[in-house]
Amino acid sequence: MASQAMDQALQQLDNAVTAVMTAAAQAPDAVSAVSGAAIDPFVFQLAIFVLSIFVGYYVVWSVTPALHTPLMAVTNAISSVIVVGALLAVGISTSGLATGFGFVALVLVSVNIFGGFLVTQRMLAMYKKKEK
Repeated sequence: MASQAMDQALQQLDNAVTAVMTAAAQAPDAVSAVSGAAIDPFVFQLAIFVLSIFVGYYVVWSVTPALHTPLMAVTNAISSVIVVGALLAVGISTSGLATGFGFVALVLVSVNIFGGFLVTQRMLAMYKKKEK
């Protein structure tokens, strides 16, 4: 009884995964079909990227000064996740291009993390009482 329920649940999970993979593979075609093939999927993705740059710019610059230190801490945490991805790209890739991009990402993220810690330390030092 329990093994039948487990087999049925695994089958349903497999069906759901197959449906999601099929939908993801057909997403660029869906964009093209909705727009009547007037918009290239690359242009659509580029537009989303440019919009995200503007949204990110306005979100970051509207942060009050009191929240900059926590924002830097979160940025460092995100960058540490990127380090893991860059190490994987460098370590397991069979392509020289992927290794190169992974190395560049690793260097840039390392600079970002180091600079973030320096800025965070400097901002926290502003809140310490000065010694006489």
